[in-house]
Amino acid sequence: MTNTNLIGVKEKLQELGLDALLITNPVNRRYLSGFTGSAGVLLITADHSWLLTDFRYMTQAPQQAVDFTVIEHGVKWIDTVKELSAAAGVTQLGFEQEHVVFSEYAAWKIALGEIQLQPVSGIVEQLRMIKDDAELAIMRDAAKLADETYNHILGFIRPGLSEREVALEMEFYMRSKGATSSSFETIVASGERSALPHGVASDRIIGSNEFVKLDFGAYYKGYCSDITRTIVVGKPTDKHREIYEIVLEAQLATLAAVKPGMTGREADAVARDIITRYGYGDNFGHGTGHGLGMEIHENPRLSKTGETVLEPGMVVTVEPGIYLPGFGGVRIEDDIVITAGGNSLLTSSPKALFILE
Repeated sequence: MTNTNLIGVKEKLQELGLDALLITNPVNRRYLSGFTGSAGVLLITADHSWLLTDFRYMTQAPQQAVDFTVIEHGVKWIDTVKELSAAAGVTQLGFEQEHVVFSEYAAWKIALGEIQLQPVSGIVEQLRMIKDDAELAIMRDAAKLADETYNHILGFIRPGLSEREVALEMEFYMRSKGATSSSFETIVASGERSALPHGVASDRIIGSNEFVKLDFGAYYKGYCSDITRTIVVGKPTDKHREIYEIVLEAQLATLAAVKPGMTGREADAVARDIITRYGYGDNFGHGTGHGLGMEIHENPRLSKTGETVLEPGMVVTVEPGIYLPGFGGVRIEDDIVITAGGNSLLTSSPKALFILE
């Protein structure tokens, strides 16, 4: 099978006038090579593709990185990069500037001698924004696992449990069903803590007549899912119902509107305008969504500053919210893939207000 992503990188090298590109970010390394080990770098030129790793992975790496020549690097892998680069006539070597600290850059510059380091930005990340059919199949499975976890936890959660106990049950369930881990630290935020957009699970005991916000996802075969549902334990007040219905209206409207050709800013405005019209604009302080893939937060962004134009194959979240300090908050989130005609849901858990009496 042709590695179109690797071809795309090589085309970008020619466009930028670079002789080679050094990939040190672990996610980008896995994306381009398929190698899942914990150590290694990629060196890519127009004619060669190398994976440099250490002794631990010299059996695994050739099996996974079939489009790369696997080399066991020396004591310092940058010295092996220099040797290969010099032999290939490399004089301009690109590196991923967002993923390199200055101390690394300084050491590399000394080690490489006459080879010039050139910072580049987002070459692989741009490719990662568009998911192919194989990636989408994995992401559908990851989303299905998140849906199954939500259904499971509805039969587990009850007053008297701590948020942490609920989160642990969710994470155990996901892993028992095939997930490598959760996509991020599971958020279980109850009562007034549900007003914290990223209120990770605490020792707070879930009470009655309050929101419980559940934000979680399954990390499955290298890809993430991300879903949020907010329920009420006990009897909801009029305020509970009011803000829940506003958020639901905003989320459904955005799901109906998002399509290729829109910018992330335009998609964000759909949800934001509805919430603002009801008087809660100041209580919705984050973006409406973000890209999703091998990392939990990727481009494009559905936010006030999101200028990326949405294209088929992009996977994004849609997650408006309202957060009232001292009372509680609501977020409703789904994962969608942009299609030629609009978008398609990856997550499918029910969104009508669930009341656990």
